[in-house]
Amino acid sequence: MPEWLQAGCWGLLAGAALLVGALVGWFVRVSPRWVAGVMAFGSGVLISALSFDLMDEAADRGGLSATLLGFIAGALVYTLGNVALSRYGAKHRKRSGGQQPSEADAAGSGLAIALGALLDGIPESMVIGVSLLEGGRVSLVTVAAVFLSNVPEGLSSSAGMRRAQRSPGYVFGVWGTIAVLSGAAALAGFLAFRGIGAGPISATMGVAAGAILAMIIDTMVPESFEGTHDMAGLVTVAGFVAAFALSRWAE
Repeated sequence: MPEWLQAGCWGLLAGAALLVGALVGWFVRVSPRWVAGVMAFGSGVLISALSFDLMDEAADRGGLSATLLGFIAGALVYTLGNVALSRYGAKHRKRSGGQQPSEADAAGSGLAIALGALLDGIPESMVIGVSLLEGGRVSLVTVAAVFLSNVPEGLSSSAGMRRAQRSPGYVFGVWGTIAVLSGAAALAGFLAFRGIGAGPISATMGVAAGAILAMIIDTMVPESFEGTHDMAGLVTVAGFVAAFALSRWAE
């Protein structure tokens, strides 16, 4: 299979976890405490992946300066985009309770939530494609981390969308579209950076890592803490340890 097609397929696989989580969140009455716990675990998984499989690799590949500049830029761009979308109703897009507004409460919030979900997922997917550039093998740890974190994201958000009385067509249309776009983003990451120097690749990986960390703090941690309270830190650590052990095992 051509490498470009592999990149797209791996990105699609990781993005499909959002749809899996959405199906569970829509059809299964999951306790808010369990939703928050799974979200905390996913946060730990992503923090481990961006620490050891993105930032560390990026610094080794193209130097510390490019990586740090990209990291700061990614966090800044994500934050600005998130603030803009939050003003139109996307602030609580990953919350499973009654925080999400309905279209009647905030006109245009449906589109804002969809764009917010896309903003959350694109950096992760692009990194999957970029990881194929070194040795022609995808980083299975990165794919696993994104997949494991996407399930609780889709679960929590779709549960909140159901409470906000959004239609099944809207909910599964959003997550199905984002799953496809995740594959496209991984493909774009592979094609856009194939054959260029290590510095730009490191900066791009840093951008993705910065955006992911900002996304975790802005959208995943609030849901995690509200449902698990004093256990949130412990469950997040468990996710971190699981992803770190997987990265050591994969070496």
